Amino acid sequence: MERWIRSCRRELLDRTLIWNQQHLLHALREYEHFYNTHRPRQGIDNTRPLRALPPPTTDQAALTHLDIRQRQRLGGILNEYHHAA
Repeated sequence: MERWIRSCRRELLDRTLIWNQQHLLHALREYEHFYNTHRPRQGIDNTRPLRALPPPTTDQAALTHLDIRQRQRLGGILNEYHHAA
């Protein structure tokens, strides 16, 4: 729990001006979703906790044509990157 609080404070609350309780709850829900679904974990082969590790790509042609998309959350404070379908 201490690690989650430290991460939330460093990555979100230190960079955000919170206006009221509703705004705080919205920001915390967004961060919780980001933390549990997208944010990689260094201790578990950079996997996300609620998703399985994708198979490695060894095809060199596929590596040169990767289409990576960015999605901003909370006005750009949190950024998610994913492969375009």
